Parts: sequence; structure tokens; C-alpha cells
Amino acid sequence: MSSNLIDVAALLQQKPVQWGLRGDPHLWQEMSVHFAGTPLPDSAAQLEQLLTQAFETLTGQPITTETHIRIDRFPRSGMSGGMVSAQFWRETAVPLLLKRFTESRP
Repeated sequence: MSSNLIDVAALLQQKPVQWGLRGDPHLWQEMSVHFAGTPLPDSAAQLEQLLTQAFETLTGQPITTETHIRIDRFPRSGMSGGMVSAQFWRETAVPLLLKRFTESRP
């Protein structure tokens, strides 16, 4: 990851190799739009706070929830269609974005 990131959305340009549930790619895309133009924060802790706040804003549930979250606006094909995995975001997506952020710092 290069150090020429211009905003938080730039951290979301490259998608993860694997997702939790079928709704996760849709939430990833919404996060990218949500963070377009949002300046990168000064620290990883601040970025983590931004990500967890955005997760709650976009899903209506905290990232700490233990259940899958149904998002009615997401396509519902397949068994996990329209469902977002908070566990995926806690254990995979947020750590991945924090790693990209840290690696982009001089």
C-alpha cells in the first residue's frame, strides 16, 4: 500500500480475498462511498473509531453484536443474502483496514 492515500475510502479500494456473508461486499461498497472525501485520521485508534461508528450508522447495529445483521436494502439471494457478519468486520475487515493504514504511514 502506498503512502499516497488521499482519504479513508482509499483504504477500501482493494477488496478482501474472502467475505463473511453475502451482504458484506455491499457494506464494503457503502463504506467506500461513506468515507469518500473523509481525510485520513492521525492514528490507527482514530481510524478504528471511524470504522466502528460507520458500521453502526450503516447497519443500525454495533460492531460488537454477536448475531448476523439483516440489511433490507441489500440483495437477498442465497442463504445469507442481505446479511452482514459483524464478526467478519471485527476480526477481518477492520484489522485489514488498520493494517493498510499503518503500512501507508511514513
